[in-house]
Amino acid sequence: MANLVGVSVQGGVEWKVVAPEGSQHQPRRRQDDCAVPLHHERERTSGDERMMSGVRVAFTFAGGGGHADPLVPIAEAVRSAGHTVVFAGRRSGTANAEALGFTIVPEPDDLNDRPPTIAPLAPLAPLDMDHEYRVLRDFYAGAEARRRATTILELTATWHPDLIVCDEVDFGAMIAAERSGLPHATVLVTASGSFVRADVVAGTLDTLRDDHGLEPDPDMIMPRQHLVVSPFPPSLRDPAHPLPPNTFSIRSGPVGSRAHRAEARAWRPCSSERPTVYLTLGTVFNTESGDLFERAMRGLCELHIELIVTVGRDVDPARFGPQPDHVHIEHYIPQAELLPVCDLVVNHGGSGSVIGALAHGLPMVVLPMGADQSLNASRCERLGVGVALDATRATPRSIRGAVAGVLDDSAFRVAAEGIRDEIAALPGPEAVVPRLEALSRVARRGRGGS
Repeated sequence: MANLVGVSVQGGVEWKVVAPEGSQHQPRRRQDDCAVPLHHERERTSGDERMMSGVRVAFTFAGGGGHADPLVPIAEAVRSAGHTVVFAGRRSGTANAEALGFTIVPEPDDLNDRPPTIAPLAPLAPLDMDHEYRVLRDFYAGAEARRRATTILELTATWHPDLIVCDEVDFGAMIAAERSGLPHATVLVTASGSFVRADVVAGTLDTLRDDHGLEPDPDMIMPRQHLVVSPFPPSLRDPAHPLPPNTFSIRSGPVGSRAHRAEARAWRPCSSERPTVYLTLGTVFNTESGDLFERAMRGLCELHIELIVTVGRDVDPARFGPQPDHVHIEHYIPQAELLPVCDLVVNHGGSGSVIGALAHGLPMVVLPMGADQSLNASRCERLGVGVALDATRATPRSIRGAVAGVLDDSAFRVAAEGIRDEIAALPGPEAVVPRLEALSRVARRGRGGS
C-alpha cells in the first residue's frame, strides 16, 4: 500500500503526497507541483467546483525515458488547459517530466533507478529479435506488467484520477484502469508499429488478467479500447500493422530541450561550408554499444563534414581520446538546437531518434542494436529516407560509405522532407486535450458526477 509522506491544508482541504510502500524517496515540491488530495469529496459536490478542479490525469509508463518522453508534450498541453497531472513510472525515466515541474509519484527503488554513472561500455551483442520479443513478453507483459498493475491500482485508490494516459507497453496500467473502471488513452512509443504483437504478449497478459478477475483478451483489444494517440506520421506505420480506427495522430516536439539546456556545453560547427552529421546511439543502448562509437567515428572523421557526437550522460567523452577540429563529442546537446543545423543523422533506429530526424527532414544511416530498432530501420529503408547497416559487422569504411552515399543522393533528403511536411501538417498535442476531457467524463459519470 502507499505510505503518507506529507500532509498540508490548502483552502480548507487536506492534501498529501504518497510513496509506495518501501520507497525511500521523499516528496519534492515545486512552485507548480500539483498535490494529492487526502479528502477531495469537495471537488465532486458541485459542477462549479468540478470545473475549478479540472480533470485529474495520471500519465504512466513502463521502462525508461523512451517510454516516458512521448507523454511529456501531451502532459504539458493538459496542464496548460488547467488540468491536474501526475507522472507514475520508474524514476530513471522521469528526468524530463520532473525538470518541467511535473509531480512524480515515487516508486520503490530498484536497479534501474540508480543514478547514472560513468561506466565501461558493454560489448555489443548481435541483434536477436527472438530475444527482443522474449523481453517484450516476459518483462513488459510479464513481471513489469504485474508490478505496474499493483502500483497503479494503489494510485487510483489514493489519488482518484479521472483517466490514465499510458505508453503502449504499460500493460499493467491498462489492467489497473480496467479494474478501476477508468478509461485510458494509449500513447504509441514504437514508430513502425510492428513490434507490439498480440501473438507475442496476449497469452502472458491473459494470465495476469485472470489474476485480476478480468476476461481473456486474445485479440489485444485492451490497448486500443478507448483512445490511441500516435506521435508519429501515419506513413511511418508498417502497413501490415495498420493503426486502430480510433487513433489520433499528432506532431510532437522535442522533449528535454528546455529541461536540460543547462547541461549542454556551448558548441559551434567549425565551418558552415561542410555538411553537418549527427551521431547518436540513444540513452539506453549507448551503454551496450561496444566499440560502435569508435568504429563510426573512425570512418566518419575522414569525410569532409562537421561531425557532432552525443554519447549520453553515462558515457565519458574523454574515453574516445583527442579528435580532429571538425569532430565534436559531448554528453548531450538539445536536439532542438542541434537538428536544425544538421544534414544527416546516424542513429540506432530508436523511435525517438527516428522521429526527431524526420521532423527536421533529415535522412539517416541506421545501426539497429535491439528492441524495435531493426523494424524502424527497415521502415526507413522502405520509405527511402535512409539506409540500414548491421551494427555488429559495420566497419569504419562501410559506415563512411553509407553516409557519403546518402549525402550525395538528394532522393533521401527529398523523401525525408516529404515526411517532415506530413508531420508539420498534423495537429499539435493540444488537440488531444478535448478528447481526453471527453474520456474523463466517462469516469465522472461512473462516480455520479455530471
